[in-house]
Amino acid sequence: MAPHPGIDTDSIKESARKNLLDLLEGVRGKKNLVIEQSLAGPVGIFVKFSTLQDYGVDRVFFLENDNLNASQKNVVFLASGEKASQCLAIAGQIKRLQQSSSVEHDFSIIWVPRRTLVSDRILEEAGVLGDVAIEVLPLHFIPLDQDVLSLAYDDPFGDLYLQKDPTSIFLAAQALMPFQHKHGLFPRIIGKGDNAKRLMELLLRMRSEAAAEESTATSRLGMMPSSTIESLIIIDREVDMVTPLLTQLTYEGLIDEIFGIKNNQAEIETSIIGQAPGQQPKSQSGAPQQQSLKRKIQLDSSDKLYAQLRDANSAIVGPLLNKVARRLAGEYESRHGAKSTAELREFVNKLPGYQAEQQSLKIHTSLMEEALKHTQSETFSRVLEIQQNLVSGTDPTAQHDAIEELIARDIPLTTILRLLCLESTISGGIRPKDLDAFKRLILHAYGPQHILTLHNLERMGLLIARTAANPFYIPVGVGGSGAGSESKVTNYSALRKQLRLIVDEVNEQDPNDIAYVYSGYAPLSVRLVQTILQKQHLLSLTSRHGDLPPGSSSSSSSSSQGFAPFEQSLQNIRGATFNRQQKGESEAALKARQMLSTGGGGGGDGREKTVVVMFLGGITFTEIAALRFVGKGLAEEGGGGGKKKTKKRVVICTTGMVGGRDVVGSAIEKGDFGKG
Repeated sequence: MAPHPGIDTDSIKESARKNLLDLLEGVRGKKNLVIEQSLAGPVGIFVKFSTLQDYGVDRVFFLENDNLNASQKNVVFLASGEKASQCLAIAGQIKRLQQSSSVEHDFSIIWVPRRTLVSDRILEEAGVLGDVAIEVLPLHFIPLDQDVLSLAYDDPFGDLYLQKDPTSIFLAAQALMPFQHKHGLFPRIIGKGDNAKRLMELLLRMRSEAAAEESTATSRLGMMPSSTIESLIIIDREVDMVTPLLTQLTYEGLIDEIFGIKNNQAEIETSIIGQAPGQQPKSQSGAPQQQSLKRKIQLDSSDKLYAQLRDANSAIVGPLLNKVARRLAGEYESRHGAKSTAELREFVNKLPGYQAEQQSLKIHTSLMEEALKHTQSETFSRVLEIQQNLVSGTDPTAQHDAIEELIARDIPLTTILRLLCLESTISGGIRPKDLDAFKRLILHAYGPQHILTLHNLERMGLLIARTAANPFYIPVGVGGSGAGSESKVTNYSALRKQLRLIVDEVNEQDPNDIAYVYSGYAPLSVRLVQTILQKQHLLSLTSRHGDLPPGSSSSSSSSSQGFAPFEQSLQNIRGATFNRQQKGESEAALKARQMLSTGGGGGGDGREKTVVVMFLGGITFTEIAALRFVGKGLAEEGGGGGKKKTKKRVVICTTGMVGGRDVVGSAIEKGDFGKG
C-alpha cells in the first residue's frame, strides 16, 4: 500500500464542504437555514451563499436574532451541539413556529461537530425531539490557510481558563485523530503544559479504543507510526500568558489589534478603503451621501500581496508597498514598448492580474496609512514603551506612574488590564499595596461592575498579589524550580537569559530570529518549539552570552530528542513536560512501511515530513508569523547542502485565534450595576 501524502488543507476544506452540502441536499426542496452566528464565519470559509442557494437554501437567518419566518416548509438549523443555550433557542423557535404557522413544517437539526446527550435532553423536555430529523456535521478543523487549521472556537481562552471547560481539549483530540487514521500514528508526541498533557493522554486513549474496534489489515497498517508526519508538538497557552498580552507588531497582527480579524476577514470603514469595485453609494436625494458603512475584506493567501506582507514587521511594510507600487507602474508602462501584436496580446492577458494587484495595493496602502495614525499616537507609543520595559526586566514599579496617567486619560479598560496583567504574569504578581491602589483606580474610573472583572482575572491567575501565600509567587532572586519538578508558574526572569527571550539587535528588514515579530522579544511559546526543531540555532544564540545548557555539544535538531538539552530551562516553565513515542503493534509491519516509503534508501532521502504544532487556548497572528519563520528555516535546512536532509513542513493547529483584547475581554464584566 502506497503511503498517504502529507496533510492537505485543501482536501480538509473540500471534505467539509461536501459533507455540509450532502446534508442540505438530503432535505428535499426549498429550505430556510437558521445558523448559529459563531458558525457563520467558519462555514463561510469553505462554502459561499451562492452555493447554498444551488442546494435549495432560500434564506439564511441567525439563530440569535430569533426572527425565523414561515416562508418555507423546510427549516434546517445549523448549530453547536455543545451549547445548552443554543439547544434551548432552537427548541423555542420550533415551538413558536408550530404554534403560529398554518403550515406544517419539517424541521431538521445539523449539530456541529457532534450530537450530545444534553441537546437530546433539552429537545425532549421541550417536547420537540420527535418532530425533528437530527444529523451531525463532524466539522473539526477549519483551514484558515495552507498551513493553519483552527477549531474556530469563539472564545478559546475564556472557555478553557476562566470557565474551566475541557470540551476544547476533547474536540482537539477528535480533530487530530483523523490525521492518525489517514497518515499513521504521530511517531512522537511532545509538549508542555497540564492541558497539553491531558490532550496527549486523550489521544493515547482514543488510539487504544480505535485499535480495539478495528480488525482489517488496512486499519492495522493505518495505526503504524506515520512515514509523512514527524511529530506532534502541543503547547498549552497557559505556559506563556505574556505573548498574547503584548501588542502584535507584524502587519497581520497590527490589523487585528486595530480593526480585528475574524475568520480571515476584517470589517473596515469605507471611508478608509473606499467602496468595493463596481459598488457606488446610493442617495435618494441625489446629494453626496455621508456614510460610515463597513466593508468586509478577505485577508488570506488568495491575496498574493497580503501573503507577502502579513508576516513582516509593520515597520517595513511601507517601503514594501512602495516597492510594489513602483514595480506595477513600470509593468503597466511597458505596454507602450509593445511593438508586435503578440507582445500586445501578452500584455492584455496579464491586465486582469495587474488590476487585481492594483486594487489590493490600494487597500493595503489605505490600511497602512490608517495603522500609522494609530502607531504614531502618543498613547500607542507610551503603551508600547511600558510593555517593552516590562518584558526586558526593568523594575515594574517604575512603570506605575505611567499606567496611572493612562487611567487618568480614560483610555480603554482593555489596554490598562493588559498592562497590569503583563506585569503580574512576568513578576509573579503585583505588590499588594500597589495592586489595591490600581483596583480602586479602575473601579472609580470605569465602574464598580469591574470588581467582577478583577475577580475573573484573579481566577485565571493573570492579576494577582505577589505574596508568599499565592501559588504563583516567585521569590526574588530564585532562578527556577528544583531538579525534575514541575513549576506552578512561568519564571520569565530566569528564562529571559536561558532561552534568549530578549534579542537586542534585530534586523526587521532581513530577520535571522523570531524576535523580529515583537521588535526584540521572542515569544516563549515559539521558543519552546525551537528547543525541539531548531536546537542548533537556539544554542548559537545562547552560546554568544555563555549560557549554553549542559549536554549541548552533542545536540542535534531532531524531535526524537524532545526538549534536550534545554530540560533545565523547562523547569522554569509552568506545567507538565512530556515526550511520548508511539510504536506500532508490529515491528515487521513498521519496517515494511518504512521500506515502502523510502524506496529502501533509508531516512535521509530528502522526502518532506510534516511537524504538527497544536496550540491549546488560542494562538496569536504574531506567533503564526514566528512559526512560519521557523518553518522557512527548516525548509531551507532540508533543501540545501550536498547531503540530503529530510525536508520539514510546519502545520499549525489551534483551538482558535486569540489576542490581548480577547484574553482580558473574556474576563470583563459586560453588565452595569444600577441599570436594569
